[in-house]
Amino acid sequence: MGFLVAASLGSHVVPRGTLETRIKCQLFCRTEKNRIGFKFSKHKAIQRGTFISKQEPAELDDRKSPNEIREEIKQCYELINRLGRGVLYLGSARMAPGHSHYVQAQELAKEIANLLDCTTWSGAGPGLMDAVTQGALLAGKPVGGFKIGKEAGEWKSSNYHPYLPSENYFTCRFFSARKHGLVDAIVRNNSFDKTAVVALPGGIGTLDEVFEILALIQLDRIGSKLPIPFMLMNYDSFYSKLLDFLNVCEEWGTVSEGEVAPLWKVCNSNSEALAYLEDFYCITSNVTSKNATKLYNT
Repeated sequence: MGFLVAASLGSHVVPRGTLETRIKCQLFCRTEKNRIGFKFSKHKAIQRGTFISKQEPAELDDRKSPNEIREEIKQCYELINRLGRGVLYLGSARMAPGHSHYVQAQELAKEIANLLDCTTWSGAGPGLMDAVTQGALLAGKPVGGFKIGKEAGEWKSSNYHPYLPSENYFTCRFFSARKHGLVDAIVRNNSFDKTAVVALPGGIGTLDEVFEILALIQLDRIGSKLPIPFMLMNYDSFYSKLLDFLNVCEEWGTVSEGEVAPLWKVCNSNSEALAYLEDFYCITSNVTSKNATKLYNT
């Protein structure tokens, strides 16, 4: 393997590396001396530092993470097979129980769990993830989660959930394995699967997951045979400026006109989200059923 070394000869810079280039360098110097009459200094040449760049390829055997990630993905899939697919909630880990969005998220998770009778999935962390966990438990429905050691805003790292049984969640070391689990939890391969994605207010991590899943749906790479309802919960106009930014993207041509709107449903309230799911899955809610029965009796 050859290296490029720059050697300074008078006003000339000559590249050297192999034996052939060294011979050519010597011939060049002699020729130039005879033709032009170079006078080389009799003083001892000052040795200058040369820089050699060589990047050793990393050995594949030293990279343990691919096998570890593969094993974590497998464990995520096993957890989904045990608890069943359902509704995935994405949201901030920082919002405390007293926050209005926490209260709304908890109520929404409770209502959706009753409506779809499915498992509630989240990152099994604090904040709005805890709110949806609490809501599903209040509904008496199964709960599952893919935890990460340390969530945003937390000072300490923990592999354990404060109250969920260990068989209901899995703590991932790698974000890629966690994302595989979050996506697989919403896949619909038959009409009996009732799944959904609910994007609650959140920060960088939430937006990362929202747009990754949105891109998978957009490019038809989500791995689902049937469409998956995706709801963006715009509580108190939280995501309004994000929606404005996407409109700007359309103006600049980085997003095609009308490309994003069909991918999700922007909901300003829980009732709007529930109505959307009822329509999507052709479900008649209890309130609607009671009204229909009353009208029939009348």
